[in-house]
Amino acid sequence: MTHPQPATAPFDSSRVRFDERGLVACIVQSVHGDVRMLGYMNQEALERTQATGRVTFFSRSRQKLWVKGETSGHFLSLESLRVDCDGDTLLAVARCEGPTCHTGTKSCFSPDSAPAFTFLAELETLLRAKKAAASKDGSYTEKLFAAGTDRIAKKVVEEAGEVVLAAKTLDADPATREAFLGEAADLVFHLTMLLAHEGATLGEVAEVLRARHADREGKP
Repeated sequence: MTHPQPATAPFDSSRVRFDERGLVACIVQSVHGDVRMLGYMNQEALERTQATGRVTFFSRSRQKLWVKGETSGHFLSLESLRVDCDGDTLLAVARCEGPTCHTGTKSCFSPDSAPAFTFLAELETLLRAKKAAASKDGSYTEKLFAAGTDRIAKKVVEEAGEVVLAAKTLDADPATREAFLGEAADLVFHLTMLLAHEGATLGEVAEVLRARHADREGKP
């Protein structure tokens, strides 16, 4: 179990507009980008969340504070808080320990509510944890991390070549789409692994792409 720390990201609580019941809606989003649940906070719940690093709500039915996960163990460890433009809705970004919904699914909005691409963030987290653990479990991933930069980089090159070949095959035969996607998945996996090995992230790559796009958009 992780031990949460109070979130360090700046948050201006003076912008929060509580309703006539003293409550504000709070959407919980995982650090991987998927929406997990909606709850309500009063002033005390908001302060408790910031102080403890565990997302805490106010139960409208029981009229009391409750820490998400206090019964199930599936805590929400706060990463950051944001308030929307009107000040009447909060967004809590959290590290989610296990499923969030009381039904046992990851999200209260259905288990597949997140876009498929958000799994890339989960994959990255898993790979970074695998590298940090330096476990000798005999897995393919463990062996490749142990082999180092050269071997991982060579796999990226190999998989890129496979994608090119699969794309050429797909041009001639649309029925090979599944094989093409499989090769593309292998490439993304090994590139993500190389990034993790070098201490870089997919988020940093996305920032480079976003900056390039903004720069081009700003040009006459």
